[in-house]
Amino acid sequence: MQAGGAVSVTSLDTMVQDVHFRLDEGWATPAEVGHRALAGALSDLAAMGAAAGEAYLSLGLPPGFSQEEALELVRAADQLALRCGVAIAGGDVVAAPVLTVSVTVTGWAQRADRLVRRTGARAGDVVGVTGALGASRAALALLEGRAPRSPASEPALARAREPQPRLDAGRTLAGIGVHAMIDVSDGLAADAAALARASGVQLRVALGALPLAAGVVAVAAALGTPAAQLAAAGGEDYELCFCAEPASRRAIEQELAGLRVSWIGEVLEGSPPGLALLDDRGDAVRIEGFEHRW
Repeated sequence: MQAGGAVSVTSLDTMVQDVHFRLDEGWATPAEVGHRALAGALSDLAAMGAAAGEAYLSLGLPPGFSQEEALELVRAADQLALRCGVAIAGGDVVAAPVLTVSVTVTGWAQRADRLVRRTGARAGDVVGVTGALGASRAALALLEGRAPRSPASEPALARAREPQPRLDAGRTLAGIGVHAMIDVSDGLAADAAALARASGVQLRVALGALPLAAGVVAVAAALGTPAAQLAAAGGEDYELCFCAEPASRRAIEQELAGLRVSWIGEVLEGSPPGLALLDDRGDAVRIEGFEHRW
């Protein structure tokens, strides 16, 4: 929507108990659910380079979910909203078989060409990613008991419980003029492939170049899985994957000082469009995306 020269964008994200999270002892608290639900929706705005506006929170509450638990969920979402400069302007509450949280967020840009889409990657671009990957996937393994919890693995669980949407980074990257961008919500393997298909190009990403979140190496070792493959498969890290011309690398690193930026691949012409994840020998590795549960 466009009015008075400004452009409005909207994102809707829904999380469902036993699909995206569990409320069993030791898994997710109501506060963590509220934080994650809003973070996921705001991450979509970050990937467009939009400035966040208002949020609307709708809750489907199951039998036995108390008023205090509902308030705990909303308070956590509101705390994240305040830190991100977002106003929770309304919502709805209904009864539901399981806890369901739907978040609608609005964002703004001065002009449509200030927004970044998934469709603009060009041959010759470099592929970058913010932050670090794999915490959410590692946390899932810890919570399911497939890997033992230890001081070395604990940072992955802590980070996965409270991900931070990269709103400032998204606006900065949009201002620099990156050609395409997507948030890592379903795993780099799935999301980078989606960007490649939308842009009609081939992305070649080196697994060895992926930035690993603290704790991922320890969990991967316990699982007997290469850490980079764990990081590529994991969703809900909410980092930004983007494509930019090589000449902009220095500006991106300078403008995002304080936030890690890793250069993980390149964009090529070719058909069919898609993603190739390459091991240290240059061989393609097949990796599936995120399982929608943590």
